[in-house]
Amino acid sequence: MTTNDGAPGLPVLVSAEWLAEHHGDVLVADVRFYLDGRSAREEYLRGHLPGAVFVDVDHDLSAPAREGTGRHPLPDPDTFAATLARLGIGDGTPVVGYDDVNGSVAARLVWMLRALGSPAALLDGGIAAWRGELATGPVEPAPRPRTPVVWPADRIVDTETVLAEAGDPRHVLVDARTRERYTGEAPAPVDLRPGHIPGARSAAWAGNLAEDGRFAAPERLRERFRALGVDTADTVTAYCGSGVTACHDLLALELAGYSGARLYPGSWSAWAPNPDLPAETGDGSG
Repeated sequence: MTTNDGAPGLPVLVSAEWLAEHHGDVLVADVRFYLDGRSAREEYLRGHLPGAVFVDVDHDLSAPAREGTGRHPLPDPDTFAATLARLGIGDGTPVVGYDDVNGSVAARLVWMLRALGSPAALLDGGIAAWRGELATGPVEPAPRPRTPVVWPADRIVDTETVLAEAGDPRHVLVDARTRERYTGEAPAPVDLRPGHIPGARSAAWAGNLAEDGRFAAPERLRERFRALGVDTADTVTAYCGSGVTACHDLLALELAGYSGARLYPGSWSAWAPNPDLPAETGDGSG
């Protein structure tokens, strides 16, 4: 893997202090999402960073799920451009995304924008790091022109590619789910099968964090990914349950100085339902 200077305009992470100073220069995006039945939009309406627009993971950052795509396939370029335009994210609009789960959800928006060459950063520490007052109610941004951009072929992979590369040390595959879901000891209700893709290495997204819930230092992240074989790999691909928290690993890889890591958008939700695709349980090679 090679080093990376990141997308133009913004670093991978910004602090709450930085955001307070540059609030008027960026568009702030609230990207909260829950699997426990809570409404993310209702939480947003009850309190969000001033001026933040609400971004819906299911509808704004994903295409409708179909057989074989997983729960959160990437939207097609035209649809995504129209969505961004509606949210006030035009060509070149700098975006800072946040959530309330240490960046594990907002990373999806930030990675998508950076993969397209757009300036985007994650608020390190999320909404809990913000020291100012919160606003309530909806924010209706003025639409801005947004040009559709095709997803770069070298940043995403499909199931066939993952299957062909599985177990090859030249192609490192990291699983961003919890260690228990990776081993199959405690699969989530949304997992149709326990375990992981054969050859994948466990890299739970929470392992990218320091004790205070913010991202660990780049040096620590480099050590983490070096231990997983990233330094000597030709390619690195991240997956998770449905292509959301895998983006946390992808941003951590960029913070660690590695460029070109890929997302398997279908992730386990595309792999597990197919009985013809193999699965491993236990520690595997992670």
